[in-house]
Parts: sequence; structure tokens; C-alpha cells
Amino acid sequence: MIEDINSYVGGRIREIRKGKRMSIQQLADAINKSKACVSKYEKGEITLDIPTLFEIANVLEVLPERLINYEIKPKVEVGSALGGTSSFFKASKLYFYYCDGRFSDIKDGIINIDNEKGGAVCPASFTINIKTDSGYATELYYTGTVTYSDMLIRFSLQNQYNALEEDLLYIFNPLEYRDGTNGLLCGISSTDLLPCAFKCVVSLQPLAHSDTLRERLKFTKKELRQMKKMNMLTITNQF
Repeated sequence: MIEDINSYVGGRIREIRKGKRMSIQQLADAINKSKACVSKYEKGEITLDIPTLFEIANVLEVLPERLINYEIKPKVEVGSALGGTSSFFKASKLYFYYCDGRFSDIKDGIINIDNEKGGAVCPASFTINIKTDSGYATELYYTGTVTYSDMLIRFSLQNQYNALEEDLLYIFNPLEYRDGTNGLLCGISSTDLLPCAFKCVVSLQPLAHSDTLRERLKFTKKELRQMKKMNMLTITNQF
């Protein structure tokens, strides 16, 4: 297990460092270590001590938890109905879309899933890209787990920059082949910090921001009538 944790933490450091366009040498200089030493950290060949871990997190401008959010996978057997046949069960990367009606704007993101061992519960990370009218772009970064079942896939994710914000994303798990599926994202609005829920589309392939996608992301009249009747926010598995 120690080797797995070292490899995971090293991979997180490498991923974030590259995302910030920082070289190994620049990171090594910032924490007063040799380039070879940092390279071994990233490869998981040596174990990081806690002070060095905090130094690296400070240089990378992230919370230390973002580097060490290693999940010990519970021993849960995958249901026979899944059988590894669902394309969404196998996916290591999913593309996420929702329409923010306040700005009539499609927002997108990427979900990365560490499912190498094929368990029913796997670590996952989620990045939402947000662009303002002025063109300023920001990213909301979440980490957590994904849990698979025959009908639904659940993502339980926490904002790494705001510990109060924990989002739940439920998507339908179509056992037949599809490029995309509907879902519901529940959490706290990053704009006004109010509880909210969005209809969303999760796809195996990137989707163009188009009028067709925009309409797909809106609640239909039938769905609105059903919500009014039931006094409950739901979506259907139509894609």
C-alpha cells in the first residue's frame, strides 16, 4: 500500500506542476531539493516527509489535501449487471456540460476517474471551467469518489478551494452503448452561494457548444410539468 500511496502523491504533484507550467528544476529550487530528489518524489520512489509535502503544496499554491486525497478502495464487488460492459463504467475521462440560465451560458468541465482496478468505488477529480463576460477564465477543482450501480453513477466531490462546498452528481448509467447521458448536479452556486441543482449532460466525447446542446441542457415542458406535479426536481434518461 505504501508504494501505491507514494505513486499517487507523486503523480498528483507532477500533474499539478505541469498544469502550472513549472519545471522539475523550478520546483526543486523552491523547496531546496535536488532535481533528482524531486523526480523520485514524482515517480513514487521515495516517501515524502510531512514538512516537505507542505512546502510543495505551498509552492504549487494548493491545499495539501489536494496532493494526498488517496482513497482506500473498499472491497465491493461489481454487480453482475455491470460486468464491465457499460462504456461509462469503463471510462477514465468524461466530459461534463450544463447551462447556467442566469447568464444563458454553457459551462463545461472534465471528470477524471482512476478506475484501473475496476472497483465499484473509485477516486475521481472534477474540474469546471468558468468564463465571465469579460473573458476572465477560472477553474473550480473538486476531488472525491465515484460509485457505480446498475442504473446510476454517483460522484461525491468536494471543492478543494472551499471546504464548505460538496457537490453530488448523479448520471444515468446506460448499459447499451451511448456517447452521452443525462445527469443532475446538486451543490452550492459559486456565484451567489445558494443551494442549487442543474440538469447536465455527461459525454464520452467532447461536445461543441451549440444551440442543440443548449436545448438539450434545458428542462423540457414535460419535465417542468412533472416537477410541478410532484414538487420534486427530477430528470429522465433521454439523450
